Amino acid sequence: MNASANTGALAGIRVIDLSRILGGPYCGQILGDHGADVLKIEPPQGDDTRAWGPPFVDVDGQPVASYYLGLNRNKRGARLDLASGQGRAVLLDLLEGADVLIENFKTGAMEKWGIGYDRLSVRFPRLIHCRVSGFGADGPLGGLAGYDAAVQAMAGIMSVNGQAEGEPLRVGLPIVDLVTGLNAALGVLLALHERARSGKGQFIEASLYDSALSLLHPHAANWFLDGREPRPTGNAHPNIYPYDAFPTRSEPVFLAVGNDRQFNLLCVHLGQPALARDERYASAGARSVNRAALRAQLLALLAEQDGPALAQALMDIGVPCAPVLPVSAALRHPHTTHREMVVRIGANYTGVASPVKLSRTPATYRLEPPLRPMPLAHRPD
Repeated sequence: MNASANTGALAGIRVIDLSRILGGPYCGQILGDHGADVLKIEPPQGDDTRAWGPPFVDVDGQPVASYYLGLNRNKRGARLDLASGQGRAVLLDLLEGADVLIENFKTGAMEKWGIGYDRLSVRFPRLIHCRVSGFGADGPLGGLAGYDAAVQAMAGIMSVNGQAEGEPLRVGLPIVDLVTGLNAALGVLLALHERARSGKGQFIEASLYDSALSLLHPHAANWFLDGREPRPTGNAHPNIYPYDAFPTRSEPVFLAVGNDRQFNLLCVHLGQPALARDERYASAGARSVNRAALRAQLLALLAEQDGPALAQALMDIGVPCAPVLPVSAALRHPHTTHREMVVRIGANYTGVASPVKLSRTPATYRLEPPLRPMPLAHRPD
């Protein structure tokens, strides 16, 4: 693809990204991948994630962490001190031509500086102001700072993650920050769509706490219905079985059997068609209730199977199954290459591509992350 030809769905949309860390920058990267002109403005000391390593890349004698690189492509870069009157004046000048403002300052900071939404909306009535926050602006926790793992803990995610009977466990990636960034980007797109009709911008807030609660399916739905406290189930699904990881004589596999037809196909492939007719396992509900006995039978049947070969054979006949791969193998997988999910920009940047595939206006990868943002004393060209 010709990276210089920006024909993305958001071409012509100008975004000022004042955010740091993860949720806000991830939102800005999503918009940038799909054609928006994103100007990332960092504070004088830089985005905190520049120091979140190793690994690091050396930039003029200063280390810049991979964490920062993974969230900030397709952005131009600048630095600006918004605590100063001059810095705020430059920002207001930038906003004259902007469609979207993204920020994740502590609640009240923008208002203290005189550039909160109440004032910005008067001067820039078409501006879409997107705030990523920890807990929102009000309520018992309003205005408090939020970090992914702490919100995982408070929102119940850790309580359902980990081995059965084990201690609560953090999900091994910043899932709350990432889904908050997705929700922020979704909110921006909804507001842009509505602005085309009304001509007016609006304020959007995507909080880590709200986003974390939104991830609790099916545990929240289960609790609403029967009142039983959800518990961790290891790799197993709380409602479906066999939906679990199993060892083989080589690599482990994950079986994701969601209906009776798939279970019957699995049993036939393993040479035990009668298992699918056993009343303990003949329906999805029965399999879930009798999962311990079913797991014991499947462990014996899978013990001499080759994991990757079994996974491919089952997928070929319509039974969802996958080898359990490390990150490196997943990123090198032939299907990852086929789906163009690894992107390179220039000689030094490699990252995970946009998962959103549009037929006429696909994502483009035009700019490496801004490693050397310049101090702003006036609006850049």
